[in-house]
Amino acid sequence: MRFGGEFVRKMRALACAAWSASWISMCIFLAVAAPAHGQSELNLKGAIDFRAHTSPDSMERSIDADDLARLAKESGMRGLVLKNHWESTAALAYLVRKEVPGLEVFGGIVLDQSVGGINIEAVKRMNMMKGGYGRVVWLPTVDAEAFVTYLHLNQPSVLVSKDGKLLPAVLEVIDYIAKNPKMVLQTGHISGPETMMVIHEAHQRGVAHIVATNPMGIFTHLTIAQMQEVTREGAYIEFTYNSVLPPHPQLPIEEYAAGIKQVGAKYCLLATDFGGMGRNEFHPQGLLDFMVALHKQGISVDDINLMAKTNPAVVLGLEP
Repeated sequence: MRFGGEFVRKMRALACAAWSASWISMCIFLAVAAPAHGQSELNLKGAIDFRAHTSPDSMERSIDADDLARLAKESGMRGLVLKNHWESTAALAYLVRKEVPGLEVFGGIVLDQSVGGINIEAVKRMNMMKGGYGRVVWLPTVDAEAFVTYLHLNQPSVLVSKDGKLLPAVLEVIDYIAKNPKMVLQTGHISGPETMMVIHEAHQRGVAHIVATNPMGIFTHLTIAQMQEVTREGAYIEFTYNSVLPPHPQLPIEEYAAGIKQVGAKYCLLATDFGGMGRNEFHPQGLLDFMVALHKQGISVDDINLMAKTNPAVVLGLEP
């Protein structure tokens, strides 16, 4: 397989826990999680996980989307954004909402090879999916040139720029998102300079909702000054818990917390990026753990609630 073989082997090599341990963790969490008594304390009431990987997928995942939705609802969460590197999750979001009414579930599309790369028709069809829950467009992730190069993968890349300029197809996608103001543009795992160009163009062309995908991570690696610059152009900064966890953290939690403090929580949002087979806990517990870890680094409860509850809602066009 072009990607499934090499990449999946690398992902499996990172796994540090079995599926059965994950289910045990879920049961323990449901048994001992205290109810939320108010927004003055850390809790999941109203929280939205902005990046959740689930099954069904073409690689192993830790939990089915409907089971995660039930767990999220029971945990007091408001919603989920379902992500899949290889196909649209707009239809899945529609079906999960039917199975778990009361949870606000959204999907999107990642412009990797499997959907034709930078493919405006795929974006349009995702946006047209019944229900209107396909909201997020990620530029390339696991097929992005920066991702492929960093991990030394022997596979073709989906390019977004050439000679320092964004490709016309990328600009076409940006313009389409600008004309559909409920949609969200996420930058994906493209390089730092490409991320800066994309956000600048998106801002200039009127995109309402822009998110820099984990820009402190190893694939994009924006500086604090660069992150501050893109927030001035309307972008939110995504921070993912998976990026600071063992066995191979991209950076320490202390750097994340410092980044949040310097950029400002009002421009940031939190996500777990959970769903891999190597975690002992599922997404709701992971999000709560992330909130606690940031609080231990000096981030206030109000700022954590802003990043985990208010800002994700705003980006998705919901009432905060």
